[in-house]
Amino acid sequence: MLLFRYGEERAARRIARAIRQARPVNGTRQLADVVEKAIGRHGPHHPATQTFQALRIVVNGELDSLEKTLPLAVQALAPGGRLAVISFHSLEDRLVKEYFRLESRDCICPPRQPVCTCGHKASISEITRRPITPDEEEIKRNPRARSAKLRVAEKLPVH
Repeated sequence: MLLFRYGEERAARRIARAIRQARPVNGTRQLADVVEKAIGRHGPHHPATQTFQALRIVVNGELDSLEKTLPLAVQALAPGGRLAVISFHSLEDRLVKEYFRLESRDCICPPRQPVCTCGHKASISEITRRPITPDEEEIKRNPRARSAKLRVAEKLPVH
């Protein structure tokens, strides 16, 4: 479940079974080998990349930290101040996108509700509706930038 949810790994069950059968797994090299043996090599990236991503996200509490930090960052901005967030995988980007979309709306009531009862007021305006991604030149200079997505929002004046 962890590999599927945080690594977005389609072969999560197969990998989990392989890890369980290989126990004890001592070290990252052995884990990478177990994953590669379980699902084989396809594409330019190592097959264990998503497995390690899932483990890193959970161990470091990355998504929880991001969820807690976004409101604090917006709160710390002066009106007209801008918040720029760079995400490096789809789970982070989805969190940022959903937060920006939610906080840029005046009403967050369900769409079928005839009258607004939430009282929510937009606190930011999305500057980038779609994320800014690196071009080929930047990726050549810095291959780690290939998955980076930049989103920007501006704090609105208090009504």
